[in-house]
Amino acid sequence: MKYCYVCGTELHSKECEGEGLIPYCDSCQVFRFPIFSTAISTAVLNKERNKVLLIRQYNMKDYILLAGYVNRGESAEETLIREVEEEVGLHVDEYKYMRSLYFERSNTLMLNFVSVAHDATLMQINEEVEHAEWFAFDEARKVIMKGSLAESFLLTILERIEADDLGRPNRIT
Repeated sequence: MKYCYVCGTELHSKECEGEGLIPYCDSCQVFRFPIFSTAISTAVLNKERNKVLLIRQYNMKDYILLAGYVNRGESAEETLIREVEEEVGLHVDEYKYMRSLYFERSNTLMLNFVSVAHDATLMQINEEVEHAEWFAFDEARKVIMKGSLAESFLLTILERIEADDLGRPNRIT
């Protein structure tokens, strides 16, 4: 950040105890820590855990993982459950947090999960999703958007599933 997001004054670096050099606004007399959006993405698996749901949006030809922004006051887990239900009409029964990556283009910290929907037949896509399809893992590797965060997340999840190294998921009660 170069300018204060409250008053517009140019920021300068100032020592903040225990934090190091942090952007500081002389006008507001306050440190300005970085601000960014937070979103989740998830590889939704079927109950047999042998297929993954991928979606297409915005006239793109490639598939991506289901994702959505965290609302104010909402946990990442609540966002996961809400976004899966809103976008594809599925109820998530289990989930596991995997890892996070920063997405520069939209200034967003992406929190990635793997989740399980136990009744894939209930899928009902909304207007945000042009197409949603269940893919076997090998096919999913081929159709996921190349060079994307979605691809990075998906490949990591599939490697861990195939190595039987996913660990125990959290159950939603």
